[in-house]
Amino acid sequence: MGKGEIVECERVDLGFLSDAPIKVTVNQVVACTGQRLWDILADGESWTRWVKPIVGVEWTSPKPLGIGTTRTVTMVGGLVGYEEYLAWDAPRHFAFRFNQTTKGGPEAFVEEYRIYDLGNGSCKVSWTMAMRIGGPSARMPGVVAAGMKKANASFLKKLASYAASNPVLADD
Repeated sequence: MGKGEIVECERVDLGFLSDAPIKVTVNQVVACTGQRLWDILADGESWTRWVKPIVGVEWTSPKPLGIGTTRTVTMVGGLVGYEEYLAWDAPRHFAFRFNQTTKGGPEAFVEEYRIYDLGNGSCKVSWTMAMRIGGPSARMPGVVAAGMKKANASFLKKLASYAASNPVLADD
């Protein structure tokens, strides 16, 4: 799956969300319950519909999913992330890190999602992405963060549209 040499990432913990040199958080209100949004986020196929760079998601751990669960995410350009879940508190909170990636990916990487049920059939999702990268881009963390923030806000708007469309999930 994917192209290129696989390299180890630093196996950071949730503390990296505070310490990362590049960190962005975006929020979005979604017209569905928190449980419904959780179910969408637990469906691997759904990620290919709202995160434009993701072309495939494969759970590599058996169910039930939880802390320690692994999955492989393939992105455009052949970038592959081999993820491990660090937090899993359905239907409110999950986080994962990259344990490995293809060469050229981040040196350390954590994503965290928090879901707040707002009542009346809506919820808010807060998405934080934290990373350390190498190469020339490492010298421009503000530029990288600004680009990530804009892209991630756009992806969350797509997630909100996807959730509102009331899709049938592959795992249902």
